[in-house]
Amino acid sequence: MVPRLRHMPGSDDTRVDFARAESELLARWPENKVAPDLGRISALMSLLGEPQLSAPVIHIAGTNGKTSTARIIESLMREHGLKTGLFTSPSLESITERVQIDGEPVSPERFAETYSDIAPLLTLLDEQAEAVNGPPVTMFEAITALAFACFADAPVDVMIIECGMGGAWDATNVVEPAVVVVTPIGLDHTDYLGDSLTEIATEKAGIIKQGSLAAFARQEPEAAAVLMARCAELGIIPVREGVEFAVVNRSLAVGGQMLTVQGLGGEYDDLYLPLHGEHQSANAALALAAVELFFDSNPNSKLDPDVVRGGFGSATSPGRLERVRTSPTVIIDSAHNPHGARAVTTALAESFDFSKLVAVVAVLDGKDARGILTALEPGFDSIVVTRNSSPRSMATDDIAQLALDVFGEDRVFATPNLAEAIEVAVGLVDDVAEWGSAAVVALGSVITAADVRRMMKPRKLRVPDDARELTFDLLPDEDDEGDVVSNALGDRLGDLDDDLPRGYRDGIEDDEDDDDGDDEEGGARQR
Repeated sequence: MVPRLRHMPGSDDTRVDFARAESELLARWPENKVAPDLGRISALMSLLGEPQLSAPVIHIAGTNGKTSTARIIESLMREHGLKTGLFTSPSLESITERVQIDGEPVSPERFAETYSDIAPLLTLLDEQAEAVNGPPVTMFEAITALAFACFADAPVDVMIIECGMGGAWDATNVVEPAVVVVTPIGLDHTDYLGDSLTEIATEKAGIIKQGSLAAFARQEPEAAAVLMARCAELGIIPVREGVEFAVVNRSLAVGGQMLTVQGLGGEYDDLYLPLHGEHQSANAALALAAVELFFDSNPNSKLDPDVVRGGFGSATSPGRLERVRTSPTVIIDSAHNPHGARAVTTALAESFDFSKLVAVVAVLDGKDARGILTALEPGFDSIVVTRNSSPRSMATDDIAQLALDVFGEDRVFATPNLAEAIEVAVGLVDDVAEWGSAAVVALGSVITAADVRRMMKPRKLRVPDDARELTFDLLPDEDDEGDVVSNALGDRLGDLDDDLPRGYRDGIEDDEDDDDGDDEEGGARQR
């Protein structure tokens, strides 16, 4: 009699605890549902013992470049020997990416343990809010509190905290920052922050506080006026890109660029930055200025150039012109507004020598899709419009109509299925890839970049924590019939079927059944 394959429960409770923590967090008010009030997060900080005050903070707001700037600051701080806590949003693949200590996401175990510590307090505040018909603690407020608790428990020497959507009413704005950083401000989230640069800049300027130092990226005049007025009100003299600090020289290098930056303490040369684009060089200069402010650097006290080189050289920014596949090249970027799309288009033309580029674009409802498409049009030969995994993803027909207006009928393809959109784009560049260089670039939303990143990432086989998870029952039930091992293995292969490459899966099905059926609904069509 053939033994039967048995799957037994594992002994690792961490996965269960982490899954529960993540599920409960995601069940809260989503990040796109804003409740502009610091009362809940302030109460939560008080109940936790004010963990946000346990280490000095560099606080970062802006519209574009926040995450990259935050990550470069973190790298520079770590290179200076400090234990760092980095909080960014949103995440690409795992919620743990938002909370990092010394450049690494916290472990699922630490994440789950910290959540279990704060969960009763979340419930308490939810009940208090319900009693007065107020909103509960939001998802972003809860994970912000979790991050501060992790950092205080570590403990870290410095926190690098990226704002979420806004500034003044952002859940992160319970800190007392040593340094405030404002990246370029543009029109985004206009339904919440206002539909003018002045209104949006006013919201961002709310993180500038008495006693803090401030570093500003180059801004549009409207935004700059608001930031400078806020500084004047508080008696702060900020440092500004193009005035007190700047990139004075840059050249292309393999995998990135070489920079010379005029900093507050002097000139820093031979800086290798493994990120592409002029916008990333500006982010790096801003990050350096923030770190110089933190260490009180000046012409008489310059940072160690070798330490700066080390910090720049080890900087990473996943989801920003990140190559996730070769042959042909597939690149992802988190650009989700016209400013970001223009930066991507410019960086691709400058840093790469592709003879053909095809964009795969999925945008969330409410975003300036026409502006994004207009920014992409000069740099791409064709575009495939689609949807990403978010329920807020713009309908394919809606974005396709905009794409037709911008790109013209011969250059637009559409499918509601993102995986199929990638296949269509790959097919469009395959002929060129044989003799030249071509690439597919997926962008339009952080979610689009995350979805494609997951598609391109090889799935790792999990090694059982307990050998008993895969055991053979040598005494199967008498009523079992057939080759039970084969059936069990067939069931497992069936579970993996969706993870097989489409061509490989179709080849198997063709071998078993030669019927010529129609493709499933939703196939790509040229517009």
